[in-house]
Amino acid sequence: MDKVAGSGNDEFYTPSYAITPILKYLKPNSNIWCPFDTNQSNFKKTLEQAGHIVVTTHIENEQDFFDLIHYVDGYDYIISNPPYSLKSEVLQALFDNKRPFAMLLGVVGIFESKKRFNMFKENDFEIMYFDKRISYFKNYNEPKPSINPPFSSVYICHDILPDKIVFEEIIK
Repeated sequence: MDKVAGSGNDEFYTPSYAITPILKYLKPNSNIWCPFDTNQSNFKKTLEQAGHIVVTTHIENEQDFFDLIHYVDGYDYIISNPPYSLKSEVLQALFDNKRPFAMLLGVVGIFESKKRFNMFKENDFEIMYFDKRISYFKNYNEPKPSINPPFSSVYICHDILPDKIVFEEIIK
């Protein structure tokens, strides 16, 4: 996740089991941009293991998503876990970009602001719901994820899923 102007609680890492369900909806050998990830990211590792070409960028490497989205080209999908504190801005930039994306986000309050309500109302999107909550890593040295949020996570997607709502099981 990116820390661009976000809070200190924006940097949590996604386990592979939360990335696996999106794989079956991607075209084989796709070019994927993971804009909030480093080379250590499970997004990069899991997507590459599935045969995709993955480019990562991260604010810690002075690669700001909000600058890059206007210039990065040649990718089929944008997939990541964005900074929670910037979810509205990230989603708006992605909808404006009009390329297929999948962002893993906490579902609590996702539609509750007037700004996000209107953004979702005005744009085509899909949601992937899971049968279990996702736990996150605070750092990659942990043997298993230690952050257990009290809310569910979902993928908010655009032009990836076959239906408006898709239900997937995760295997921890």
